[in-house]
Amino acid sequence: MIRVLIADDQALLRGSFHVLVDSSDDCRTVGEAGTGAEAVRLAGETKPDVVLMDIRMPELDGIEATRQICGDPALAEVRVLILSTFGLDEYVYAALRAGASGFLVKDTPPAELLRGIRVVAGGEALLSPSVTQRLIAEFARRPQPERPIPRRLDGVTDREREVLTLVGRGMSNSEIAAHLALSLATVKTHVGRILAKLDVRDRAQLVIVAYETGLVTVGT
Repeated sequence: MIRVLIADDQALLRGSFHVLVDSSDDCRTVGEAGTGAEAVRLAGETKPDVVLMDIRMPELDGIEATRQICGDPALAEVRVLILSTFGLDEYVYAALRAGASGFLVKDTPPAELLRGIRVVAGGEALLSPSVTQRLIAEFARRPQPERPIPRRLDGVTDREREVLTLVGRGMSNSEIAAHLALSLATVKTHVGRILAKLDVRDRAQLVIVAYETGLVTVGT
């Protein structure tokens, strides 16, 4: 059973999400938060599998609440799925940098929202094509100076850098396996080791690392 905490400052929306989550056979709501601060507190108390987090909330916004939850070692297994009426680039980038595992707009069809909860609960990143495009657009607006691979990747092997590059280009594990002529199990092992070496939570953060370290640049 996937345990879900709902954080939104609008009671009507919280109630709607609550009903939707509990209508599923494999999900249930463990709490509701009306502020960012309350979301952080309830995450610590209930330790949900997934937090549905609104962006704009009083006391703490969803991005700062996400940063606090994802930065708490006691909540290392908690995943945050950002929900917002605002599909703006800066929100996407800031949410993923804060540690969110995915980003959806609130008009997402109910079935897709439930699918998103399952994907994130399973430890994967929920990066839809539109979100990935926004992320790439964010980097496209930034200067791209020539620079050596940063020391952050010093412990990453050449093969792992190759895998990380393909993750940054948006490839799935199956696509990477086919591209590199490796088994799917081997690719999963590489991805797991990269996550551990870089001390990041999931695939969403790997995409950011790939761009920020220069392994992937816009247009590659």
